[in-house]
Amino acid sequence: MNAALWVVQIVLTLLFLMGGVMKIFLYDKTYGMWPWVRDYPKAFVTFVGYMDLLAGFGLILPQLTGVLPWLTPLAALGASVILTLAVALHMKRNEMKDAIPNIAFLALAVFVLIGRFH
Repeated sequence: MNAALWVVQIVLTLLFLMGGVMKIFLYDKTYGMWPWVRDYPKAFVTFVGYMDLLAGFGLILPQLTGVLPWLTPLAALGASVILTLAVALHMKRNEMKDAIPNIAFLALAVFVLIGRFH
């Protein structure tokens, strides 16, 4: 179980860090790739990017370093909130092809939340 949790945490960390970096530092590329970005102010997209970075680091660093490891399930909770909002956004925009991967990532975040909470 611990190995599975680590694999999922690493996958989610990479996804969140990649998304955060794109939203913050590669905004123009993101603007062209993701249609939803065009409908929101740059400041909002940047804010979401910073939340992605926090979730990504929080999913792995506390558990990896042993410093405040109870923060890992809280980061998984935060990641779950981010992913729930992403699913809602894509469903509202009738972008089911974009909502489906986020639903899968949400399930993974909940797995980490439950697995690291106990």
